[in-house]
Amino acid sequence: MDPANDRRRRRLLIALIAGGLALLLLVGVGIYGLLRGPATPGHDSAPDPAPSSTDAPRPPRGTGPVAVQHTGGPEAFARNVAAALFTWDTASGYGPADYAQVLADVAAHDEADSFVGDVRSYLPSTEAWAQLRQYQTRQWLTIDEAVVPEAWATAVEQAAPGQIPAGATAYTITGTRHRDGTWGTQPVEASRRVSFTVFIVCARPIPGRGVSPGLCEVLRLSELDNPLR
Repeated sequence: MDPANDRRRRRLLIALIAGGLALLLLVGVGIYGLLRGPATPGHDSAPDPAPSSTDAPRPPRGTGPVAVQHTGGPEAFARNVAAALFTWDTASGYGPADYAQVLADVAAHDEADSFVGDVRSYLPSTEAWAQLRQYQTRQWLTIDEAVVPEAWATAVEQAAPGQIPAGATAYTITGTRHRDGTWGTQPVEASRRVSFTVFIVCARPIPGRGVSPGLCEVLRLSELDNPLR
């Protein structure tokens, strides 16, 4: 056996093995990146530790868009909007537009177009959805806190007459966004902290008009991870 040929074969074998390991690593990182989603300013590159299942109950597999309840009071409505904004399943047979529609259905008329634009910035694009669907990715939100930010009172004080609708308020939501999926036969998951502000308006009962007390609509959303404080 030619020692030179033998050395060349060994080097080729080592190169093939190393290339295969690098490819597996890149694929794994790519899938994890899809699950985790884009990084945002102010967040470390490492994910937050995943909470236990009791802290973050997983929605049933294949759940499609769920209508957002208008009633229950301002805070309950803001929480419902937040949950609908972050809850989706690429294996449900629905797409981003379907999940956006249930939010558009509770938008205040004057702000509907702008609000739909806000929602699109939170949902995956059609192209990203197709990639995520390959791994049966789903997402949901665990809400830790929903509070009226101090900056809202300042905004109301400084607003010109009629600039802020009567009954409007804001709730800053903080919590953890969860994603899970399947790579081959292996379950994978990732989570990270999120915060944002939901701007809403709730109607007061009008005598003789039959308007339900606490009926709310959503005005706008802040940029993700750039809420009012």
